[in-house]
Amino acid sequence: MLTTLCYEANDSCYRTLHAFGVQLAIYLACALGTLITVLGNLLVVVVISHFKALHTPINLLLLSLALADLLLGLSMLPFSTVRSIESCWYFGDGFCRLHTFLDTLFCLTSIFHLCFISIDRRCAVCDPLRYPTRFSIRVACIYIGVGWAVPMAYTSVFLCTKAIAEGVGHFVRDVPCVGSCQLLFNKLWGLLNFTVFFFPCLIMIVLYVKIFTVANKQARLIKNMSRSKGYQLHVGASKTERKAAKTLGVAVGVYLLCWLPFTVDTMVDSLLDFITPPVLFDILIWFAYFNSACNPLIYVFSYRWFRKAVKLVLTHGIFCSRTSTVDLYQ
Repeated sequence: MLTTLCYEANDSCYRTLHAFGVQLAIYLACALGTLITVLGNLLVVVVISHFKALHTPINLLLLSLALADLLLGLSMLPFSTVRSIESCWYFGDGFCRLHTFLDTLFCLTSIFHLCFISIDRRCAVCDPLRYPTRFSIRVACIYIGVGWAVPMAYTSVFLCTKAIAEGVGHFVRDVPCVGSCQLLFNKLWGLLNFTVFFFPCLIMIVLYVKIFTVANKQARLIKNMSRSKGYQLHVGASKTERKAAKTLGVAVGVYLLCWLPFTVDTMVDSLLDFITPPVLFDILIWFAYFNSACNPLIYVFSYRWFRKAVKLVLTHGIFCSRTSTVDLYQ
């Protein structure tokens, strides 16, 4: 692996040169990840928007989550691919600021939505009788608004205001070369990133433990009462609750796998004067991006109604009005 300059200037960053076969393989892998992210989340957006039976509060959250992941895949990942492989930023300082803003916004929005979906699943499993009245379309819209507004405010303050950068000037790492896209990467930023990204994860873990406990308790009660035919009607509800617990458990596990290495490294690296090699840092970033590709698989592709909806879309198209009223839950 050789290096050269990104630009013909004395203060230019170094560009990493890979062998042609290695570079092609990395580009193909990143392109495949981007394609899965875009197509998977686009399918979720189309299906939930088209079928009226899916216009429920929880599905509105899933739709908003898929939209954030879709925008990340469409507008961010192609440029991140070039930056990661070439080790250079060729798209200008202005777009670097916009890219960093949108990248952080979409990732944080996705994480906040995952947290809200966990709250919804907890209410559905632990308080099913009051769930329809407590989690309405209005509540879902409030969650969606908060899920977009808070990340936008946070990202705007720490990436788009000079006052913050000037206030923590003694913490800021100087960017030593031209051709990098690293606006504000300091000790305060690392600590805040760890808090903002890890706190929703902690909420999801606590909620999952609660859901798992309640679902197991209900399953034991149903098993003890199953000798009476009158209680057989509740078995279906028990299966739904256990499936919700398993789905949320997988989501928490994938979230930890994808985001925890990056957030921990961001915090530790800022405290140890940024010792993480650039290659390792890029790998951790793409692990975090991978979570956006997994969300459709975890939350939607496992459900039978989604497979039925996809089949209808592929066979009849989204412009067939009569398919929009099909009952997908039968």
